[in-house]
Amino acid sequence: MRTRLFGTANERTFLHVLVNTAAANITTSYLWFALTFWVYLETRSVLATGIIGGTYMLLLAVFAMWFGTLVDRHRKHRVMVFSAAATLVAFLIAGTLYLAQPEFALVDITGPWFWLFAGIILLGSIVENMRNIALSTTVTLLVPEERHANANGLVGTVQGIAFIITSVFSGLSVGMLGMGWTLLIAIVATVIAGVHLLLLRIPEDQPTASVGRGVDLRGAITAVRLAPGLFALIIFSTFNNLIGGVYIALMDPYGLTLFTVEAWGIVFGVAATGFIVGGIVIARFGLGRNPIRTMLLVVAGMGLLGALFTIREWWLLYAAGIWLYMALVPAVEAAEQTVIQKVVPYGSQGRVFGFAAAFESAAAPITAFLIAPIAEFWIIPYMETPSGQQAWGWLLGDGEARGIALLFVFAGLAMVVIALLTFTTRSYRLITEQYRTAPETPSQTESETETERTPAP
Repeated sequence: MRTRLFGTANERTFLHVLVNTAAANITTSYLWFALTFWVYLETRSVLATGIIGGTYMLLLAVFAMWFGTLVDRHRKHRVMVFSAAATLVAFLIAGTLYLAQPEFALVDITGPWFWLFAGIILLGSIVENMRNIALSTTVTLLVPEERHANANGLVGTVQGIAFIITSVFSGLSVGMLGMGWTLLIAIVATVIAGVHLLLLRIPEDQPTASVGRGVDLRGAITAVRLAPGLFALIIFSTFNNLIGGVYIALMDPYGLTLFTVEAWGIVFGVAATGFIVGGIVIARFGLGRNPIRTMLLVVAGMGLLGALFTIREWWLLYAAGIWLYMALVPAVEAAEQTVIQKVVPYGSQGRVFGFAAAFESAAAPITAFLIAPIAEFWIIPYMETPSGQQAWGWLLGDGEARGIALLFVFAGLAMVVIALLTFTTRSYRLITEQYRTAPETPSQTESETETERTPAP
């Protein structure tokens, strides 16, 4: 049995796909982060950043099922090329708008140009997520099953690298170059990644799975129902994301309260090395015999961290808490992907990943849209009053952002409770048994020779 990842031609192809997808993720995240930083600095509005973060997740939920259907219907390389082209077009339109309109009009959240400018950038970033669904299916396509968890861990490592690069350079770019040059850099980087993608070849036959026209919701539901307990796993991840919406809406405003935009980008980037460490650990050791159990324990740990890392307004506590939090994220994502890759047939995986992304992504914007105005108009002002400080000062101490800290505490504790209660459910036992007894299946190209084929993309 081979023990070294990337020891075959197919696994080396997976490495190229992984690196190319990482480059695309870095570019879109760089621009999205920069947009969030820029809007907050220009408006000082938690509501505006909450709208941007929530809209991103809402659009991802709306399009995820369609993306999954396209992934199952077409060769993965073709899907990735389409995604890259659509992202490039969106960024070019956004750049044209930036040149055509004065900057004050683009940051006026009461005017149409803000929504159009931000919406086009977000759409370009959303379309790029189609490649992440395709990447998850290429694990099944190109990597032997016994190393799926390790490959998913490498995906987490690459995402961590993307976080570091985008966090550091988004802050520096907005602070030192401005939004115009940031847009130009994103456009150039998208072109470079697109050219590299055109040179890749993924060994895959034309998909033969029966995929309905349009958004194949029925096919996705059928595939999920064939794996008892899988829907419950998706629902759990949805609740987890529901709580995660609090962090989407408030993490940047809290960080920008403690740091300048340049310093916050660097601190967040350094903290994101936790993502790399967590991914490397999963790539090296896997997720154990029961990935679902591992995931629930990790989520409980993340909730505890989320409740504590703003309990005092200390920048080092916040940075260390983010580092530990991010070190745990790859285990959660890899666990869900590993389970789906084993219990769902390859021909249906795109739709199932899209179905899961639709549910899970829909949760965060609900929370973000609720939390942002609640934080700005109620919790933050309340915590600035003598009664609020007297009621919660024993727990949260003093500082400018104690209202955000209070929300983090309750969100984290809720995450802990939900994760621990899930252990007691019948669905947890069902999906655990399904994973344990599912027959091992070779990767789609396992039986091929080690020489790469080069079909039309």
